[in-house]
This record gives sequence, structure tokens and C-alpha cells, in this order.
Amino acid sequence: MHAEFGEMVMRIAPLVIIVIGLSVGGWVYTTWLRVKHGYPLDGQWGQALYPKHNDEIIERVRLLSQENAQLRAELGSLKDRLVNVERIVTDGAHSLEREIEALRGRAN
Repeated sequence: MHAEFGEMVMRIAPLVIIVIGLSVGGWVYTTWLRVKHGYPLDGQWGQALYPKHNDEIIERVRLLSQENAQLRAELGSLKDRLVNVERIVTDGAHSLEREIEALRGRAN
């Protein structure tokens, strides 16, 4: 029985070694890709191994947040202007002419 067990282990051992080698190789490759592309490395439970909490990053995030708010406000005003332009373009010439005349009448 010990001989059969030893023979079975000898048949399975190369497969086990290949699976372990592929697993370690895959882990090394994905870690290399993460480092190459600048992704933070994670620990065993998903926490960052090298957390970056310096003042420069915090200031950059604050400035980007302000810029984002300004761009959103500008986008909102552009949407309002676009609605008016679409109304003028799609409106018939007759009703546009009446509105212009009505505005001229108010100005006088």
C-alpha cells in the first residue's frame, strides 16, 4: 500500500508543482502590472500598503473639486442657453417675427 501511495504522489507531484508555479507567477505578474501602471499595492485584507496622505495630494483634490464645481455651473448655464437657441431655431419664422415685433412694441 505504501508503494501505491508513493507512486500516486509521484504522479500528482508535477501537477501540483505546475499549479503552484502558475499561481505564484500570476501573482507576480499582476503585481508587476499594478506597479507599472501606478496602482497602489494592497495588503492581505485590501488595505493600502503605502497610503499617501500628504498635504500636496489633499490640496490637489481640493483644487480639482473646486474646478469640478465651476465646470458644472458653467455646464448648467450652457444648457440653459442651448434650450433658448433650440427654441429659436425650431420655432417657426412667423411666431419669431411676432415675438420680435412684440419686443419692439414694448421698447417704444
